[in-house]
Amino acid sequence: MDFLLDSHSHTFMSGHAYNTVQEMALAAKEFGLKALAITEHGPTIPGTCAPIYFTNFNVIDRRMYGIELLMGIELNIVDYQGGLDLSSGSLRKIDVGIASVHPNVGNGENYPAYIPGDVKENTRAYLGAMESPDVDIIGHPDDPRVPVDYEALVKGARENHVLLELNASSLDPMNVRGKGGAAENMKKMLAFCERYGTHVIVNSDAHCACAIGRFDKIAAILQDIHFPEELVVNRDLTLYKSFLHRFRK
Repeated sequence: MDFLLDSHSHTFMSGHAYNTVQEMALAAKEFGLKALAITEHGPTIPGTCAPIYFTNFNVIDRRMYGIELLMGIELNIVDYQGGLDLSSGSLRKIDVGIASVHPNVGNGENYPAYIPGDVKENTRAYLGAMESPDVDIIGHPDDPRVPVDYEALVKGARENHVLLELNASSLDPMNVRGKGGAAENMKKMLAFCERYGTHVIVNSDAHCACAIGRFDKIAAILQDIHFPEELVVNRDLTLYKSFLHRFRK
């Protein structure tokens, strides 16, 4: 499968990543991609950019080094109703919105982004976030710390025209999600995606330029289970954009 885009990445503005927008775009070009989305963390994450950052995207050149550049956000789901940490009024200029659950940071220090509940509560949190007009993608729903009803999640994504993410960083053995069984959760989710015809997107969640487009482990899972290519939006920029609210207006 030819992967043309990566729709989840972070620059140093997120507070715990290590490159500039220009460096990320250049890495995407060198990797052979056609499009890249920069999606800094929402304000609940310690050290990230202020909300005003997401209101000034008009100053960014949307084509760098031949790469189509989209500017977005990774919103934090903060409660069991799917509440998000920025309001729609602050997000009128974003190209792509990801909503994710972040129970903790890498060193185990807790912070009040989301307190994992039971399966019913966590599933409702994701489904509630999907109803927001700012959410196009559910980020890393494979997190073993946040158990969900994958059938309900997949059906909800299809009904709300939202993409479910296959997050490459979740398969890193050094990542807390990778240590806990994210790969098996992905396979469970993909089985329901195939059953219901729900689209997915493969993303790197790159926090360093060297990680952009590194989809080998995800590609191996998709090939191993013979997942239908037509349900993977990375192969078609037009299909990808059909899931983004900004491009459907």
